[in-house]
Amino acid sequence: MSTTGRTALITGASAGIGAQFARHLAAEGHNLVLVARREERLVALADELAKRHDVRCDVVVADLTDSSAPRTIIERTNSLGIDVDILINNAGMSGNSSFADAPFDALAAEIQVMITAVTELAHLTVPGMKERGYGRIVNLSSLAAFMPPAASLLYTGIKSYVLDVSQALDMELRPYGVHVTALCPGFTHSEFHDVMGTRDAATSKLPSILWQDPEAVVREGWRAVEAGKPVCIPGVVNKVTAAAAKPIPTRLGYFLGKTLNPFKH
Repeated sequence: MSTTGRTALITGASAGIGAQFARHLAAEGHNLVLVARREERLVALADELAKRHDVRCDVVVADLTDSSAPRTIIERTNSLGIDVDILINNAGMSGNSSFADAPFDALAAEIQVMITAVTELAHLTVPGMKERGYGRIVNLSSLAAFMPPAASLLYTGIKSYVLDVSQALDMELRPYGVHVTALCPGFTHSEFHDVMGTRDAATSKLPSILWQDPEAVVREGWRAVEAGKPVCIPGVVNKVTAAAAKPIPTRLGYFLGKTLNPFKH
């Protein structure tokens, strides 16, 4: 089976960046645990990758808007005798209505999927990674984390949280062989914009140079976490955009946060 002996758990694995992470890691010889709501798609992808790359692919159908989902997922991997060595926190969503008009259940779902579940899955898997002396965590942030806040949307603030927490975790866990990277893509061809109902508007208003394919995002993101880079902004255009929007360079901010932290034990 796996040529690496390691297993990656990927949320939002049924399409887009999540599915591409599954393909990339399976091709490298990693076993997979694929998590999403759409069972049919997960099973089809798992079958395809298991046959093509001779790796083990398990499927866990879960809705991360459910607060019990992260623990249920890890209980399932434990019952299968699987150690999670690689965590790809990819699942995401975003509202497309104003804050005042959105039902609070919809806002709470965004927070649950992209903040609470991301944090809890890391918290549940990190102890094992530390004990084994190896771990890789990729948390999907966004280029939006470097931008000024967008009116009415929680998305920018949520992705800023993911960016900051990923760096904080990397500082803490690096001595134990665990690397954490915030992957911050810009506009990416995936189903995300279909779900938001913004694909036509986005593609018509934005030049093609601003768009990336999931393959390029995943390739650069995985290379970054393997190299121990706590922040990855894939693509030259995105790097320039982030640098122009953020007055303090990312590496300097990381250094200051690591060395001047008044809450260190």
